[in-house]
Amino acid sequence: MEENILNLKNRLLSILVKKELYRTDMDCPKPLYSLATVAVVNNFKRLKSGLDICPENVVFDVIYESFKRKQYQLLCQELTQFTTFTKLLRMGDRRGALHKMFQAGTEHDSSITDTISQEYSTEVDSLLDRLGPQPLKLRAVAKTIETGYSLGGFLCEAGWYPAATTVYRAALTVLRRMNKNEPSYLQCKLETLSKLLHSLSSYCCFDEATALADELLSLLVSSGSSPTSSLSSFASLYNELSSHCFMKSQYQDSYSWALKAVKLLTPSLPPKLKIDVLRQASKACVVKREFSKAEMLVKEAVRLAKGLYGTSHTKYADCLIDYGFYLLNVDCITASMQVYKSALDVRLECFGKENLQVAVAHEDLAYATYVNEYSTGKFGDARRHAQASLAILSRHLPKNHLLLASSKRVLALILEEIAIDNQDRGTEKKLLNEAEELHLFALRLAILSFGESNVQTAKHYGNLGRLYQTMQRYQEAEKMHLKAIQIKESLLGLEDYEVALSVGHLASLYNYDMEQYLKAEELYLRSIAIGRQLFGPSYSGLEYDYRGLIQVYQMTTNFEKFIEFTGVLQDWKILRDLKDAEQGSAEVDVDGNTLSLDDLIKNVTSLPDLVTNSRLCTGAHKGLEVVVNT
Repeated sequence: MEENILNLKNRLLSILVKKELYRTDMDCPKPLYSLATVAVVNNFKRLKSGLDICPENVVFDVIYESFKRKQYQLLCQELTQFTTFTKLLRMGDRRGALHKMFQAGTEHDSSITDTISQEYSTEVDSLLDRLGPQPLKLRAVAKTIETGYSLGGFLCEAGWYPAATTVYRAALTVLRRMNKNEPSYLQCKLETLSKLLHSLSSYCCFDEATALADELLSLLVSSGSSPTSSLSSFASLYNELSSHCFMKSQYQDSYSWALKAVKLLTPSLPPKLKIDVLRQASKACVVKREFSKAEMLVKEAVRLAKGLYGTSHTKYADCLIDYGFYLLNVDCITASMQVYKSALDVRLECFGKENLQVAVAHEDLAYATYVNEYSTGKFGDARRHAQASLAILSRHLPKNHLLLASSKRVLALILEEIAIDNQDRGTEKKLLNEAEELHLFALRLAILSFGESNVQTAKHYGNLGRLYQTMQRYQEAEKMHLKAIQIKESLLGLEDYEVALSVGHLASLYNYDMEQYLKAEELYLRSIAIGRQLFGPSYSGLEYDYRGLIQVYQMTTNFEKFIEFTGVLQDWKILRDLKDAEQGSAEVDVDGNTLSLDDLIKNVTSLPDLVTNSRLCTGAHKGLEVVVNT
């Protein structure tokens, strides 16, 4: 082998002297290694056989040189060579560069993701054929399984979930052939099933994902294993179960699994796993309105990712997306926009423009911008990001994929507000009709994916109710709001924040458009009671209920109540101004968290549920139906 490498080196140097050296500006000569790399790319067919025996870093440099020189045919050819790609994967410190190459390759040849995943599946089949029908020992298949984990993880990072699913299914095929008495069998199977659950849930394949989650739980029960036997595998498993429940809007289950995962964290666990557990637990806490816990968790995730990977890494961008989600839900809208913008910039740098993860970042930024500009009516940037998101998703997803629903919902909300402010009646009608079409699409997919009795479905009904109110279709608006309330009450109880939102929207319809003032008063008072109980007297969503009540008492000539709630609104403004000043002076900083991991876990798991005294309190985002992005 050493002789072959020496021969390759001599041939490279010969080509270098004959061809490349004389093309170089002698006032600024290139390093010899760089020239040799260029020489290999320019003479790839002749030198390919020698390159195959070179170390991973040399192979990576040559393939990366073809990417820089935009020789995409050569790039695609090598990216779909399984042995070459596995060498590239082993260069973990150059993951970002590999993502750039892979994305460029997919834009030139969209079949690359399917090809490389099928190549792995073929490798698995060949291995199993060679090993015969007998139960397998781990040492015979460990390398193949690890390669599948690495390849599947790489594909998931960039949003190529169907290809990752193919890889994980192939790895699971290996596991099903293993000797079940192997000491590491259970750990390997749990890890493989967890990874497959991640790719399926992330791509909204809920039927198969739910069946897989049930298999995981049955395996846990039948095995009688405890988390102490493998903290890493169980933390990953609990984390993926939490994520799966979160995607299906089963928030209590998601929260419970997330806290189980957090309790298993130790300093010795892989950094990526720790970060992912913290991120998911933060999201689960946000939707349960456990903001104090969510803040600690997400800030620690961002801090860890920043320290371990730097600010140009995909994992850092993932953490920023979750940090923006937290900030949005605690009424730090401007800060949320800034964080989402940073996440989008990182993902654009890592993946380019045509990528699923970039589309998600566009959508998140579109929604935060829409909320931030709600009072100004300047929705140009929000519309641009929403349209960019939808365009990317439409090019890369089946036409009825659930991930399109959220993007269309955000664009519909923006178009509705643009229509309201438009002076041209023809343009207004066109925009509202487009918004209705988008909302109905989102609702149909939600019912198909989640069923009628689901929080996400209820929220889509609520958004349609608001739209029909704008379109002066009041009976239909009432029907949509009543559906939203009925579903939310049945799932969340009578005193939930989401119920209060829908109650407030129906009160607005009765008050401003249907002149049913007694019904409106009752609903406003109910919404106010829930809001004050959950979030305190400075809760931003109270403003719209107070203003609505004042309108009701004015129209019913109940001047005593009119004066009372006018005073209440003034008191609220004073409290809110103080809260806004506090938020405005608070820097968006994650480096100030000095808690050890043990202290963080103790704080999160020891705080009682429904803690609402977070430094930053939530708002209703101008009374909108906020739909958690899937």
